[in-house]
Amino acid sequence: MNSFKKIIMIVVLMIALVACQDDSKPNYQYMPNMYEPVGYETYGEVGFLPDNQEALVPPANTINRGWLPYGFENTPEGKELARLNTSPLDSLAKDENLAVGGQLYTIYCAICHGDKGKGQGTLVKREKILGVPSYDDAARNITVGTTFHTMQYGLNSMGSYASQMNTTEMWQVSEYVMKLKQDLTK
Repeated sequence: MNSFKKIIMIVVLMIALVACQDDSKPNYQYMPNMYEPVGYETYGEVGFLPDNQEALVPPANTINRGWLPYGFENTPEGKELARLNTSPLDSLAKDENLAVGGQLYTIYCAICHGDKGKGQGTLVKREKILGVPSYDDAARNITVGTTFHTMQYGLNSMGSYASQMNTTEMWQVSEYVMKLKQDLTK
């Protein structure tokens, strides 16, 4: 008799579990937005923004945090003006800047320019990119300002690195390039 009660209890429990099941949607959703995304109209009004505006726009006459406008145009004349530009980084932390610049150079630049700046990176050796100049070429007259200008806007087949590095990082790499140039001319 006792086992008969246990069997009935198990059957009733099974029926209760099956009765609660809904095939059209999961029973419990711990993160419902992952199952049922909320679709917003692209330029429509939404309730979670103040005053039902389309999107948050920056205040007038402001710039993004961490971004400084670059004062030279992307022209040959702008590059010549940048030639006289000096690095704004702290000269007391020069060793730290060169260390960080060396790491960033290895990540972004060495694949084409080579570890020593001789223009013989991995892609050049495999003939994927041709014509990468060496930093010791006296005809090029590289300065820290022109290096930054080239990273900001790109030059010839080299694209801009302004989206990959912030302003400080580009100045650190520029200083490291000047160190490589100095090492090559010795």
